[in-house]
Amino acid sequence: MRHFGHIAPEVRQRLFHREPCAFTADSPPHLLASALGATLYSPATRPRLADDILKQAGRGVTSMVVCLEDSIDDAEVADAEENLVRQFADLAGRGVEPPLLFVRVRAAEQIPDLTRRLGRSLRLLSGFVLPKFTEERGVPFLEALTVAEAAADALGGRRLFAMPVLESPELLHLESRAETLAGIARTVDKYRDRVLALRLGVTDFCSAYGLRRPPDMTAYDVQIVASVIADVVNVLGRADGTGFTVTGPVWEYFRVQERMFKPQLRRSPFLQGRAEELRQALIEHDMDGLLREIELDRANGLLGKTCIHPSHVLPVHALSVVSHEEFSDAEDILRPERGGGGVLRSSYTNKMNEVKPHRAWAERTLRRAEVFGVAKEDIGFVELLTAGLPG
Repeated sequence: MRHFGHIAPEVRQRLFHREPCAFTADSPPHLLASALGATLYSPATRPRLADDILKQAGRGVTSMVVCLEDSIDDAEVADAEENLVRQFADLAGRGVEPPLLFVRVRAAEQIPDLTRRLGRSLRLLSGFVLPKFTEERGVPFLEALTVAEAAADALGGRRLFAMPVLESPELLHLESRAETLAGIARTVDKYRDRVLALRLGVTDFCSAYGLRRPPDMTAYDVQIVASVIADVVNVLGRADGTGFTVTGPVWEYFRVQERMFKPQLRRSPFLQGRAEELRQALIEHDMDGLLREIELDRANGLLGKTCIHPSHVLPVHALSVVSHEEFSDAEDILRPERGGGGVLRSSYTNKMNEVKPHRAWAERTLRRAEVFGVAKEDIGFVELLTAGLPG
């Protein structure tokens, strides 16, 4: 699979200076962590889950989470587990590579139980999403994953990764935040080889204070949430080799009339340079806040995003593509002859690049370029978004 792999090769050639790389579920963990992109969540109760997974893969989704936790009613868990096992067996029989698939569980004991029940279809699974993760609650999950992976080996399965969700009240509350973060850091460092990425559960943060951000505000406009994101990145997202990929929070809003948006965007005069027309179209479809939040995610050190609607996937991926200017700056900074440091003028002649302070940014930018590609000099977000729209 690859990002933008669902569009025609000749279109990709027109859009990209450097195309996104291909990857599989067996690619190196650092590559998969960067390649997660927009991770689409789906309740495990969906009766045509296997069909849904393949449909979304055909529309550019590269990672999905099948949820047994908050997206389903407590009384539905047993039926949802049965449906998940049945749908994975169906999917395994089709001989088609699905996106990276994860299961969000409620309790640690579900991990070895589901591993056993999935049988040979376990080979489709890349890991588990661990809710409300703290040191106390996280260790049993990770120990259960170790047991499950041993069973997976016997069944011909692959590595099973963990994606802890940071969403507990202890992490939000000021008096317990530092201690909770330190405990999480100890735990994920101990199990570093198993932890693919850390996910932020901002909806739970808001719930603790009876808050819900409106569609014209981002998570960063809610100060109590923004402060937690900053502290999580501070402790767990460092660029010194100790950090992890931290993904952006979910965007809750969408319009069900997705097909109304597609022709409006395709006809937009922005393609001839009139940006205001597109901006209004995005605002009308509750997209303006999402786009601003995606940009702020990256500015604050996050990569990828939790998504609950397919219409969010393409904007996340389009805004994750590295611009030609970013790529040029990153390559200049990392040239071997610049190893001693210094300052140089950007080849775009609009900024100064300081080699030592900007090195970590440049390395991170080239990792993103590898999985999301580098746009051609005259290609922007709109061209990438419209090229990826289905139909």
